Amino acid sequence: MTSSGRDAYRDELTRLAETDPTVVCLEADLGGKGHPFQAAHPDRFFNLGIAEGAMIDMATGLAAAGYKPFVSTFAPFAALRAAESLKLTLGYLGAGVTVVAPYAGVSGAWFGTTHHCLEDFAVLRSIPGVTIAAPYGAAEMRAVVRAAVESGRPHYIRTGRNASYQSLSWDGDRLPVVNWEHPAERAATCLVSVGEEGTRLALAARELHPEVAHAHLTYLDHAHLELAAAELTTRHSRFVVVEEHRREGGIAEALALLLPHCEVTGVNAGHAWPTQGGDHHEVMGQLGLDLPAVLSALNLPMALSA
Repeated sequence: MTSSGRDAYRDELTRLAETDPTVVCLEADLGGKGHPFQAAHPDRFFNLGIAEGAMIDMATGLAAAGYKPFVSTFAPFAALRAAESLKLTLGYLGAGVTVVAPYAGVSGAWFGTTHHCLEDFAVLRSIPGVTIAAPYGAAEMRAVVRAAVESGRPHYIRTGRNASYQSLSWDGDRLPVVNWEHPAERAATCLVSVGEEGTRLALAARELHPEVAHAHLTYLDHAHLELAAAELTTRHSRFVVVEEHRREGGIAEALALLLPHCEVTGVNAGHAWPTQGGDHHEVMGQLGLDLPAVLSALNLPMALSA
């Protein structure tokens, strides 16, 4: 059975730690009962409680001592509450710390605005030297975690809450800069999907309209987006970027700057604040981030004519 992104992270890190004694795991009161890493490697598991900035700082000390620390807390607390620590440690010091942030976007749903995070790309992309990833599905998450362990570089990995998706396939051992889920004629509009919900919506749109191209991006920092932009423009000139993030500081805005001679439209969470409760997709709908919005950006109907 396909696992959620955060469960895939925990399982993969636990497996990698079996052969790499430098891998350590820090949590900010998210582990709960039965955390697999804690069970398998109790001497390398630390629960810091709700002290996110201190957790990042502690991980930086561990990295300086030769360890490979992975820290995890809700995205709003990682990217926003601990922003100063991220800037100084992952950015200025270049510490080899990987931050894994579940509850990104509005996946916290009924937990409310305090537990939503639609600003993390904007914050992390502004810190030089941080590799940023938003995997879709367990296989992508595992690949990103493996790459982070191998590289020892600063990483920010975004995921949702409990949603489970089947990752797109790719060739080779490493994730491609652009995963062409569906190529199409150059004149076709190309969907560019980002993260779990952006990719879910892009796949749903292409199911209704198979003529649309679809390119999926996992790595979203500036260095990777430069490479992605160069590849995207060899195939298409009109793009619709779907992402669970604010308009400002998001991936559509970044690609528009990198592709000045192309048309780039963003489907995102815009500027509104959710005013009602609901499940994840209902809260997204309140923000105008749903399938009708994607199809509208593509200038396509909800269903093909009979």
